[in-house]
Amino acid sequence: MCTVYYGPVISPQSLTDYLALPQCLICVSPQGNIEWLVEDVESTKLNDVLSQHDYAPSDITLIRLDDGEFLMPGLVDTHTHACQVPNLGVGGELELLQWLDNYTFPTEARFKDVEYAKRTYPHVVRRIVNSGTTTCCYYGSLHLEATKVLASLVHTAGQRAFVGKCNMNRNCPSNYIEPSVKESVDTTLALINYIEELPKAADGETLLHPILTPRFAISCTEELLTRLGEVAQSNPELAIQTHISENKSEVELVKSLFKTNSYAETYDKFHLLRNNTVLAHGVQLTEDEMVLIAKRGSGVAHCPTSNFYLSSGMARVGMLLDHGVKVGLGTDLAGGYSPSILAEIQHASIASKMLAIQAVDNKKCKCNGGHSESSSSGEEDGHSRGRHGHKQPGRFTNQNLSIATLLYLATLGGAEVCCLQDRIGSFEQGKAFDALLVSVREGDTGNPAVWGYNPDRDLTHGVTAQSADNNLIEWLERFLFCGDDRNIKKVIVQGRTIGGRDYHPLR
Repeated sequence: MCTVYYGPVISPQSLTDYLALPQCLICVSPQGNIEWLVEDVESTKLNDVLSQHDYAPSDITLIRLDDGEFLMPGLVDTHTHACQVPNLGVGGELELLQWLDNYTFPTEARFKDVEYAKRTYPHVVRRIVNSGTTTCCYYGSLHLEATKVLASLVHTAGQRAFVGKCNMNRNCPSNYIEPSVKESVDTTLALINYIEELPKAADGETLLHPILTPRFAISCTEELLTRLGEVAQSNPELAIQTHISENKSEVELVKSLFKTNSYAETYDKFHLLRNNTVLAHGVQLTEDEMVLIAKRGSGVAHCPTSNFYLSSGMARVGMLLDHGVKVGLGTDLAGGYSPSILAEIQHASIASKMLAIQAVDNKKCKCNGGHSESSSSGEEDGHSRGRHGHKQPGRFTNQNLSIATLLYLATLGGAEVCCLQDRIGSFEQGKAFDALLVSVREGDTGNPAVWGYNPDRDLTHGVTAQSADNNLIEWLERFLFCGDDRNIKKVIVQGRTIGGRDYHPLR
């Protein structure tokens, strides 16, 4: 039996445009795909629209959203370290390389104990799912068996994900390093095989994928990167994830170790830059590197919380977008201290505003203190009904990231980075129904930060289509900047509820 959702819906369209639909009807097949969608249906016309699609009310499960609720695509986390969650919120006084040595490597080394992994990873996966992440790119530790545990738990949870075992055979502690290139590659291939042999869904949809995971160039010898490049070339569908240009000291060390002109050139040398490569951070990327990354079709996982927390800097996301680079958001646990992509949305907004302020100040300095016209924020609304965003696409450098752009990065942009844009990231016929049911009702969410829908205070009669439209826009913005897991009632992947406040699995 199909499930039909009726009520307010948010759906990104592009970096500059999203749909805000107060009276939308979405039909989801038993297999979890969107069979059809009607953008604007008055409640009195509901049965007429169903009959036009050859459905009687008895043929479907109809879910009417309550006042103060809306549907939006699930959040995509393009970069996180499951094995670092026990280290959350610790070590922020250090920069990247010192933080790794003093806090992170010792934490990850504990996963040599498979029983520790079995105790830890269930809580990690559940917390990330309940934060609204329907698709996630996970780093495991270098340990094969522990990473199998992670993969199995993600598979059981029903989350759409990529899981990889770190490759690292130099510049690591003696108790947390792979003994040889052969063992690194062999265990990687074993994990790939393990994930590919996990049972598929009844409809054949594959939610869990393996991903090649050289930790970063510093931790891999040339021989190891050569072998991993060969593995990648033998399997073009195999995704790749790694770090790039997070910290200035890291960049200089990479160029010194590999005798290359840039970090991006180093990965390209070993055939690790391609359309399904996810590059985390990119804070220190040069424009030449941006051009190369765009040419190869690779994507960047923007992790602003971590970039601030470890004093790495602010990634020039606007410039990346203007160079045609795919960009999504990543929590980068535990460099980032929140498992929620909502925190990344908030910090991505702050980072873009700081870059815009710096650009204006620099322009004034070049003019010897003279008056300088600040550039437009580019946040004018579109004109089509239900569409909201800004004009003049392609002009993002040194601009504030608008709500439309932030929403896109967290959903459809992340899907593009993962090469899943044809399946997820927005609501369209034929796509998978990966969604969040969000509530901003003050009385039942328990989140006092959201000044949301309060019928006793806010309800007015004679609500027009325009006012309903504006209410939905405000609800979205309040959720993005003040919301948390308490506002997420359901986390839905492939049409099936897998988490959220209202999720109560059978025990």
